[in-house]
Amino acid sequence: MHSGDPRAAKRALAAAARERRRYERQEVRRFTKRSRRRRIAWSVAIGSVLALVVVVVVGAYSPLMALREVRVEGAQRIAPAEIEAAFAPTLGTPLPLVASADVHEVLTAFPLIETYSTETIPPGTVVVRIVERTPVGVVETGDGLALVDAAGVVIERPSERPEGQPLITTDGGIAGEGFRAAAAVIRSLPAEVRGQLVAVQAETADDVQLELGGGASVLWGSAEESALKATVLARLMGAAPPDTVTSYDVSSPRSPVWE
Repeated sequence: MHSGDPRAAKRALAAAARERRRYERQEVRRFTKRSRRRRIAWSVAIGSVLALVVVVVVGAYSPLMALREVRVEGAQRIAPAEIEAAFAPTLGTPLPLVASADVHEVLTAFPLIETYSTETIPPGTVVVRIVERTPVGVVETGDGLALVDAAGVVIERPSERPEGQPLITTDGGIAGEGFRAAAAVIRSLPAEVRGQLVAVQAETADDVQLELGGGASVLWGSAEESALKATVLARLMGAAPPDTVTSYDVSSPRSPVWE
């Protein structure tokens, strides 16, 4: 059997080794090239995000985004200029730093405000939309008459009973159950009935009585089913006007009577 040339075999083996090393170097370069591309891509992406964050933060806290105007909407009894003036110490503050607690602190100084909402309009405006308290009538106090809302909050102190606002007389004053029942009844009345109301009395929460401008009285009872009672009373007043009767009784609204 003939054996091959040892030198040729060595040369072939060396060539194979060189080819293998060349292949391995190519693979290493190819892999590291992909890794470099990925690192570059990630670096660019992270850099872009950081740059955007910096731009946003710098822009938000720059003088361009400072509070310059407070616009008040919904005010009727309160002069909008008074509310706007109360925000004067806050002017110049970057909008992101105008905290809701700061707004609340300013607006709680105005007891006529029942609820409010705010809207920020860049670059420097805050809109304050308020809902004022709705009066239910007047009560007599040690300091004279007080126009109050359903929670008993004093809205103003008129020298005499305002037109369309009934005088409310209850045991326990504005803190008693009688006042809460009377206020609930007043708020349930339709405009055509409320306009004729001159007085409301309630010794307890179950014996609310109304007095109409024509002299007729209304036995209401408790504040339960007030919506139904209000509808029934409006119908009775349409059928028999207050100047033709002395009283209505809607304490049992499904069987009302009048005299």
